[in-house]
Amino acid sequence: MAQDNIIHILNKRLCLHQPEGGFRTSLDSVMLAAACPAKAGESILDLGCGVGGAGLSVLLRVEDAKLTGVDVQESHIALAQGNAALNEMDGRADFVCADIRDAALGAHNHVICNPPYLESGTHISSPNRQKAMAMGHQDDDIDIKDWVGCAFDHIKGQGSLTMIHRSGQVDRIIQALGKRFGRTEIIPLWPRENVPAKRVIIRCWKHKKTESVMHPGLTLHQENGEYTPEAQSILRDAQGLF
Repeated sequence: MAQDNIIHILNKRLCLHQPEGGFRTSLDSVMLAAACPAKAGESILDLGCGVGGAGLSVLLRVEDAKLTGVDVQESHIALAQGNAALNEMDGRADFVCADIRDAALGAHNHVICNPPYLESGTHISSPNRQKAMAMGHQDDDIDIKDWVGCAFDHIKGQGSLTMIHRSGQVDRIIQALGKRFGRTEIIPLWPRENVPAKRVIIRCWKHKKTESVMHPGLTLHQENGEYTPEAQSILRDAQGLF
């Protein structure tokens, strides 16, 4: 693997090989990991894990947690396995190449998910096949209900699902959750103060019948363009979000 395809996140505490010309690990992955409410010793399932950025970020923060990642692209799974070894986490992480619609992945305490933001037919597809697949341009059938359904089937007890998506998709996500999930938390990510949120984190618990919560959210940038102290605590210090 070429060294110029390695990025460092979480104050260089996590090193990640990236796909050549494909979809790359972003701030969204780190924020998703920070919002996962996993505790020491629990298991996490990362749906659409890509090269493992979000799942491995959870392992960095949560002591003795175990990770299973699933992705439909073999090349991403190979990179994820390599990234786990690179960060000495291969004993705590396992990655599977499978389609989420028919995968049997066991029962887990928590599921995290960063599904394609642009479903097939809603956007001009990237000429790069790997990136197009990661963004959801290669399959007309898969949609947000499939991701939610897979999550529900693999959560044990009153475990959680944490998802990051475009803010304009909140209504569709809530509809997909239906009555199967109970308590739901919505956490907007504001680019800066007084600017509409582009991303939102939705965190919910299976069969947990308590009131839903709309959080104040997290402001990412100050007016000078630098990250806010709250964002820095997540992006540099690997702190959890709420």
